[in-house]
Amino acid sequence: MERLSHLVNGKLSDFSAVRWLPVEDPATGAQVALLPEASLNLVDQAVQAAEAAFPAWSQRSPEQRAVVLRRLADLIDGHADTLARYESLDTGKPLHVARRVDIPRAAQNFRFFADAITQVASECHQTSSTVVNYTVRGPLGAVACISPWNLPLYLLTWKIAPALALGNCVVAKPSEITPLTATYFAKLCAQAGLPPGVLNVVHGPGDPVGAALCRHENIKAISFTGGTQTGAAVATAAASRFKKVSLELGGKNPALVFADCDLPQTVNQLVRASFANQGQICLCPSRLLVDQRIYAAFKEQFVAKVKELTVGDPNTPVDLGAVVSGTHQSRILEFIGQAKREGGAVLTGGGAIHPSGRCAEGYFVAPTVIEGLSHDASVNQTEIFGPVVTLTPFQDEVQAIRLANASQYGLAATVWTTHLARAHRVAQALETGIVWVNCWMLRDLRTPFGGMKASGVGREGGLEVLRFFTEPKNVCINFSDQG
Repeated sequence: MERLSHLVNGKLSDFSAVRWLPVEDPATGAQVALLPEASLNLVDQAVQAAEAAFPAWSQRSPEQRAVVLRRLADLIDGHADTLARYESLDTGKPLHVARRVDIPRAAQNFRFFADAITQVASECHQTSSTVVNYTVRGPLGAVACISPWNLPLYLLTWKIAPALALGNCVVAKPSEITPLTATYFAKLCAQAGLPPGVLNVVHGPGDPVGAALCRHENIKAISFTGGTQTGAAVATAAASRFKKVSLELGGKNPALVFADCDLPQTVNQLVRASFANQGQICLCPSRLLVDQRIYAAFKEQFVAKVKELTVGDPNTPVDLGAVVSGTHQSRILEFIGQAKREGGAVLTGGGAIHPSGRCAEGYFVAPTVIEGLSHDASVNQTEIFGPVVTLTPFQDEVQAIRLANASQYGLAATVWTTHLARAHRVAQALETGIVWVNCWMLRDLRTPFGGMKASGVGREGGLEVLRFFTEPKNVCINFSDQG
């Protein structure tokens, strides 16, 4: 049984764990590792290590920090097979998906911000002929990066990379459910020439470990991705201590399918989007709103394509693997049961799957399509975070927008139409931070990423995250002759 480690001040150790937490392989239900829970004292040591490393790291030039980040990217590439294996073991996702998507994107995160930090410009404003204002941005100090379980290394590096690039030092807390790749990545940091204390990784549940990080008086900013309820607690802790906070929270994302769409292309794309990563991506569309004129045709083609999806052993070329845990599997199945009680009709799926062989005890859910629910039914209002979508017809564009916006969430939406004016019009009317038109998950790392309403506060990506992890200072110079 592998025993995992924290990384504090360049040292990998369990640091006398408060307790050991089991780490499961969701595909088999078997325990594969033991995770040490950090003590509150260790959290404090990690913050102190980050503070001590900050002066030297922040004084390096952007180019010097970029060199280290590129080495980290190269190390991720060099260990891609091992990291992909751990990522699949951690999450239950198909191994080929982890190898093709998650691990390359983790390396890309470091390369993108290594390049970005060398291109950041200061602002200068000539107020008059003898007065100039210039604005510089400096790193904050010790910051906390708290990442979720659905895309463990992908989202951990999405936070760490810009923070380090800008000269901050990081205390990271990955999800205690999926800690394997974060631990392996921590072992690579010394090989990249990352000085001790610049990046620290502490393990344990959100309460008490994450909460201790959020409350720590010397943590200057918190970047958090996770559930909306936890995000509210993070925001409360940060507000009382005047910390900067970025929250990327839940979503209940609508897809608006208009009658003039390219129907076969739309069906294919939405099947992929709805069930990617077993539906465990905050950006997955889960409310499919379809023009009533093509509703019957869309339903027939969509359900047929969903029935073709393969579910099973992540080590084989399946479309869907396991969901992340037995607890999460039970939650998803309860929502499907609730949909039936609320009058929904299950068109395909609707239950657990028990593959033969080594995965017989794993946590698998059949990709599920439900119709016949009102827009305010609990399954249409609550983020299920699993392979479950609902179909709802609409009469016209006005109703489609109204149904799409009838949610506490506002993260992402997709619009499917060949009518250019409609595409722009609907995109403007949707209350979401991201709108994809005739596509899904085409990401440009220069663009703002985040949501409205209960989907979060602030934005990550591009210039937005570079602003978040820095503090602006304006300097006003009067160079007139005072004599």
